[in-house]
Amino acid sequence: MGLTTTVRDPRRCAIPDEGCHLRLSVVTTLYRSASTIGEFYRRVLAAAELITRDIELVLVNDGSPDDSLDLALALQRADPRVVVVDLARNFGHHKALMTGLVHATGDLVFLIDSDLEEEPELLSRFHERLSRGDCDVVYGVQEKRRGGWFERLTGALFFSLVDALSDHSIPRNTIIARLMTRDYVRSLVRHRDREFLIGHLFQATGFRQVALPVRKLSHSPSTYSLGMRVEMAVKYLTTTSTKLLYFILYAGIAIFALSLLAIMFYISRYLHSGIGVDGFTSLIVSIWFFGGLTTLILGVLGIYVANIISETKRRPYIVVRQVHRAQAEPVSGSNVVRVPGSDQRFDTGAHR
Repeated sequence: MGLTTTVRDPRRCAIPDEGCHLRLSVVTTLYRSASTIGEFYRRVLAAAELITRDIELVLVNDGSPDDSLDLALALQRADPRVVVVDLARNFGHHKALMTGLVHATGDLVFLIDSDLEEEPELLSRFHERLSRGDCDVVYGVQEKRRGGWFERLTGALFFSLVDALSDHSIPRNTIIARLMTRDYVRSLVRHRDREFLIGHLFQATGFRQVALPVRKLSHSPSTYSLGMRVEMAVKYLTTTSTKLLYFILYAGIAIFALSLLAIMFYISRYLHSGIGVDGFTSLIVSIWFFGGLTTLILGVLGIYVANIISETKRRPYIVVRQVHRAQAEPVSGSNVVRVPGSDQRFDTGAHR
């Protein structure tokens, strides 16, 4: 007599019961988040409790200079479902997100920013779509890109550059918020890139992904300055694109061919008509043009070499100071606690 094994699919656990136990992890990062962490905690757990009672909230402190860590530790002491991952310093938003995913243990993982511009209630919509069982990831795409004309223009230019020069295009106007299965997250965190944009890794991991139109709020100015946007675009293209190298190669071949044609033209004109090439201007223009082009090419190649050096050093791209995780099992039912105000003093437990 054969044995029948039932495989649990977390995507179909819309209503947990005795035969379908679902663990849900919510992952977010903290950077200047003291003003939003309390409301985020209440709203995201309220949305999560509509799906399952077994919840884990992973808060990654990305070297926040405000009281975010103190508030997060207060939550962790009061609520055993809260896990605080304290990074040794600020490593950047995307690396902090990946660190949170590494520490998540749920069958489903909900990734979202804590600034409340992505509404925590999106979890319900995403889970409803994921529960159909035909996809592994549900993520949000802005119906209309937020911000003023400059922010929209720079965003459009970035995606146009990516489409033209990158080996892998990424969906436009995506947001961080997404609900993922354990299999997808396990594959995602296996990437060992030191320099990356997480949007590229989301797509490079593959699996079946479905986009839902969402509205992203605008509570505060973006923390991504123009310089940071340019840096992100350069980093993305030089870590994911070989087209840029081929473009340089073809440009060099084209300039070389044009130079040969110009040389042949002037030699032919001199031999037939006796007209030579003179003039200080043409010489200076040529020097400046080819000097600038050479500098540009060396600069692009230098960035590629710098990325190679960063990858071959094999340094950890993140350093965790301490992980604060309760040992006791979380209690069933609602366990949302009141968040102390940022003006209240309490022991952070950082030295325990």
